[in-house]
Amino acid sequence: MNAVRSPMAEALTRKMLPTTVFVASAGVRSGERDPFVDAVLAEEGLSLGDHRPRTLDDLEDDYFDIIVTLAPEAHHAALELTRSLAVEVEYWPMPDPTTISGTREQIMAGYRDVRERLKARIGQRFGTAGQQPHP
Repeated sequence: MNAVRSPMAEALTRKMLPTTVFVASAGVRSGERDPFVDAVLAEEGLSLGDHRPRTLDDLEDDYFDIIVTLAPEAHHAALELTRSLAVEVEYWPMPDPTTISGTREQIMAGYRDVRERLKARIGQRFGTAGQQPHP
């Protein structure tokens, strides 16, 4: 729903990759902004700014070199969308932290886990592991 994993990945990717790389996130369905995402990104000095959850139809551009999906439903939708396009689609399964219950700290730990998994995957995939992030 472009409310948790993909906006988190977008913010992290923007920080980790050069500003010349275009990054956009979208979901299969519309969702509501998640305050836990804001909290775990703030721990990294990041913000979603005025980001509002978007769907694939909301994207202004449909030309991408790579599409990374983080949930099974999104992966299926991306494969359907790109059937006739020359674009690479990768699936990086990520847990859904919204399913975690318990104390605020237990919930935050689940969101931090997703954030750290995303940072690691972005670094591995795009060769930024161990490099200083962009300010």
